[in-house]
Amino acid sequence: MKREHMEQINTATKAVQVKKNINHFYFVACGGSMALMMPARYILDCECEIPATVYTANEFVHRIPKALGTDSVVITCSMRGKTPETVEATRLAKEKGALTISLSHNIGSPLWETTEYPIHYDWLDEPDMTNHNHTILHCLIFKILNAIQPNEKYERACRCIDKMDGIFKANIEKYSSKAIEFGANYKREKVIYTMASGGNYGPAYSFAICLLMEMQWINSNAIHSGEYFHGPFEITDADVPFIIIKGIDKSRYLDERAYSFCKKYTNKIVLIDAADFDMKDIDEDLKGYFASIVTGVVLRGYADALADHRGHPLTVRRYMWRMEY
Repeated sequence: MKREHMEQINTATKAVQVKKNINHFYFVACGGSMALMMPARYILDCECEIPATVYTANEFVHRIPKALGTDSVVITCSMRGKTPETVEATRLAKEKGALTISLSHNIGSPLWETTEYPIHYDWLDEPDMTNHNHTILHCLIFKILNAIQPNEKYERACRCIDKMDGIFKANIEKYSSKAIEFGANYKREKVIYTMASGGNYGPAYSFAICLLMEMQWINSNAIHSGEYFHGPFEITDADVPFIIIKGIDKSRYLDERAYSFCKKYTNKIVLIDAADFDMKDIDEDLKGYFASIVTGVVLRGYADALADHRGHPLTVRRYMWRMEY
């Protein structure tokens, strides 16, 4: 990880460590940046007694959680640092006395200037993926955990961060042929559902709303594996496509149950099983936490292949950044 990134993470972590009586962690963003925060919230839920919540920024602004105040830590994110709702959420949180930490690719952006503790991350064109947003956020969360409740487990997790570039690239290569096959087989589909749970629900949600709906104009919905049997399974049919992600965290049972049912009634399942990921360099008790960000990287490869087969670049938009909304 770059020195500048680690210094920014350490500065933010020390601010959290000094803060007494933290009563809530709020993760606030929009779209893909919000999805990025779901695995981080999952880690805190599993490891820490302090509650953590993910908010879409505009709702956070308009209904203002009553518990928000001087005992709160608010972590926000915007790639360009210009998302108005996220900037306003950060300003409001700081006004309420909360400690604000913000991730952005753009130094000097409105978000960067609004927050107390900005953290930079590299974007997809940077070759070392250790410095991308998902890994930066994981590092921040494990540093914070170790600061407020020291444990050698979190120290080991931080050391694992430096191994992630190789792990990401190994799995991109491992799944490259499957991604191409997916692009060829599903290029004409009008709807593709994603399904996952636990730490993997964030990547599944991001793939559905950002990569399929926003960037490919394909109808989609992210279904939580635990909710599949409470309504959504009624749309399962022989010609309905699903991408199902099996995690290796505490929620794996939910994914296996959903997959077992779904495969009986549709011939169009793309299964991504985190148990098959190349993660040999990650400690066994930490693999579930890191698998979610590997899932996101693998899914990006599937999106690239789909876009290529459809002749529809991921950069094309009809509305976003093109008109007032």
